[in-house]
Amino acid sequence: MTIANFSFPTPIHFGPGVRRLVAQHLLEAGCKRPLIVTDRALGALPVLAEFRSHLGGLNVSVFDGVFGNPTASQVMAGAAAFKAHRADAVIGFGGGAALDVAKVVGVMAVHEGDVLEYVWDHPQVRPIVNELPYFVALPTTSGTGSEVGRSSVVSEDDTHVKRVVFSPKLLARAVFADPELTLALPPAITAATGMDALTHNVESYLSPAYHPLCDGIALEGARIAARALPIAVAEPGNIGARGDMMMASMMGAIAFQKDLGAVHSCAHALGAVCDLHHGLANALMIDTVLAWNHEAVPAKFDELAHVCGVAGGGASFVPWLRALKTRVGITGGLAQRGVTAAHLPRLVELATADICHQTNPRPCAAADFERLFRAAM
Repeated sequence: MTIANFSFPTPIHFGPGVRRLVAQHLLEAGCKRPLIVTDRALGALPVLAEFRSHLGGLNVSVFDGVFGNPTASQVMAGAAAFKAHRADAVIGFGGGAALDVAKVVGVMAVHEGDVLEYVWDHPQVRPIVNELPYFVALPTTSGTGSEVGRSSVVSEDDTHVKRVVFSPKLLARAVFADPELTLALPPAITAATGMDALTHNVESYLSPAYHPLCDGIALEGARIAARALPIAVAEPGNIGARGDMMMASMMGAIAFQKDLGAVHSCAHALGAVCDLHHGLANALMIDTVLAWNHEAVPAKFDELAHVCGVAGGGASFVPWLRALKTRVGITGGLAQRGVTAAHLPRLVELATADICHQTNPRPCAAADFERLFRAAM
């Protein structure tokens, strides 16, 4: 056997009401001037005001300049807000976009240059050498699992290409995973983010990389999401289903340190070219890509079918996924979301260049991606 190295992430406070513990936690850590990093929509909603009401004893400022797929300029604006407030901590409050920005706001608050100089594949990548501000994360969606991740995905402002800053230093010092923060999510967002969580678990398990710890987490995450997602969509106030989806989301993000696959390469391209929501892009591609992957790892599809309660074995897993999408309200294909044949050359180019498909169970070339995008139209 070869030597393998494993690590798992950060302290997690999980359950209804844990958002009320943030102020005490920060004060005990010696932090008094946090900057909340959130997105534009959340900044105007009662959920943020309610959270702030539990931050007594702290001098709080808010940066709500995150919107859409997060960009480098948003990160730099957040870092400027951190410095202007003379902040000593960052509170990430929101979905994957807000949390990804929050992670690197702290980086750019104490480092020189532009955030894109810190992406892992920059030809002269800058190292993260300084101690980062104290960072805690509160997810308000159940999809990306960014709260437990050690990477941040931000887009170039001009090309919209997604870039990744990766470092264990980006891990939150603590996560406060409160399913009550997701109760107001509309069904469409619950469905799209939930399919993102399911995709993370499924693709992580199918990856040929060696990581049995992640395999176990991915299978259990898929089992939880398969049962909870339809309930969370149909019964938005069901705190049990909301909690299950928040847990499945975190499990998927922990599992995908093993790596992902071609579904994500397609989704990243769709986000860059057509500005599609990441979870929705995954949902639109997952059944098409997995139908193509099945012949490469049929035994793994059998196991996924088993844990997700799918009768008929692995051959029935993709039809079950299609039925699940319909059940949660995700119907139609790429064409119904404005994707046209004119987009295909750039989509294929970006998907082929994306690193995720390097751990797809079946090798992918440009011609394969073109066929997959056309099939998903």
